[in-house]
Amino acid sequence: MIEPLQPTAESLVGELVQVEVGAVAHGGFCIARHDGRAVFVRHSLPGEEVIARITEGHQNSRFLRADAVEVVRASPDRVEAVCAAAGPGGCGGCDWQHASLPAQRTLKAAVIREQLQRLAGVDWPVVVEEIADPPQGLNWRTRVRFAVDEQGRLGLRRHRSHEVIALQECPIAHPDIAHSGVLTMQWPDAESVVAATSSTSAGESSNVSVIAEYPGGEQHLVMGTGECTHHALGRVWHTAADGFWQVHPGAAEALAAAVVEAADVQVGDVVWDLYAGAGLFAGALAGLATSVLAVESDAGACADARGNLTDLGNVRVEHARVDRWVRSAIAEESTAQRPDIVVVDPPRKGAGKSVVQSLMKAGPRRVIYVACDPATLARDIALFAEGGYALSRLRAFDLFPMTHHVECVAVLAR
Repeated sequence: MIEPLQPTAESLVGELVQVEVGAVAHGGFCIARHDGRAVFVRHSLPGEEVIARITEGHQNSRFLRADAVEVVRASPDRVEAVCAAAGPGGCGGCDWQHASLPAQRTLKAAVIREQLQRLAGVDWPVVVEEIADPPQGLNWRTRVRFAVDEQGRLGLRRHRSHEVIALQECPIAHPDIAHSGVLTMQWPDAESVVAATSSTSAGESSNVSVIAEYPGGEQHLVMGTGECTHHALGRVWHTAADGFWQVHPGAAEALAAAVVEAADVQVGDVVWDLYAGAGLFAGALAGLATSVLAVESDAGACADARGNLTDLGNVRVEHARVDRWVRSAIAEESTAQRPDIVVVDPPRKGAGKSVVQSLMKAGPRRVIYVACDPATLARDIALFAEGGYALSRLRAFDLFPMTHHVECVAVLAR
């Protein structure tokens, strides 16, 4: 017997609701409630009263998503967004342009603390530190992957959508990128375009490399050398234009200094730098440790790391998947090169259970965890706690102004 089809729940998309906005949530939202349901409201701030337009959800949804389209009672932290595309229904890149910079850091600190409490059971005071240059939280992004619309124009995607919003400018992009003219060019048939510049350049369009990406993975270097040069820790670093390097000009120095301080390397220490990228942390610790082993899964980043660290005789770079490499290293049961200090700087998904469990078997004195997502950081802190490693220090840095993203450096000690 064929079961009758159940009636589809009526969509609430487009409906307007007036709500009191509560606490901030991870992901660039604040939480309100309407008819007993949570509503995750973008473009709002805690304490505000807003008219919100539902963007996702139906009558049976456990929660709804919405954009604040009218502010009935404004927060004193509210400011005018500098980019027209940052408003309701607009670009998904910037979450907090409507909040003052001090308020943005306060919101990010609240998110980190809530994630630590909820996912790791840790009550930890958090202050998000300002990286003051560039000023006003603009012009900091040294690498941007633009999407291409059907007319061949560059832009960024609408929030939670594949639709491309064409842009003539992007206020958070580095001045080099703005001056290069890449946003005014046409890109027929390209799927995306990467524009990147050296993190220590000063408004010189000649420093920009532009790579057009086409279906099937084909790439064309359209502008520049395809390489970026950076200055940090008194050294020169080279990366592929579409390779990994922190996108904020002040990030490399700030994070490397925080990692060195947190590691507290002692005479004779062996250091593992996992998810090593272009070798920044390995280079920062090489002068303090007996040996540093850098492990990176991306072949291009590995090549960059080898080139950047070639003069450091106590550093070895391994091209391998971190989870497999760590399991193999532990399985060999060799204690000679077991780490005293481990630095992990995983992608947004975090290190995860397999890597954490393997590291606890390796038994380092401390783990320095560099995280770009407070939720996965908190999850992994909880995993470390199961093996006797406790959070002993945490610093947070506002390396992504105007967005909900934040970088943390956490110390886990036995």
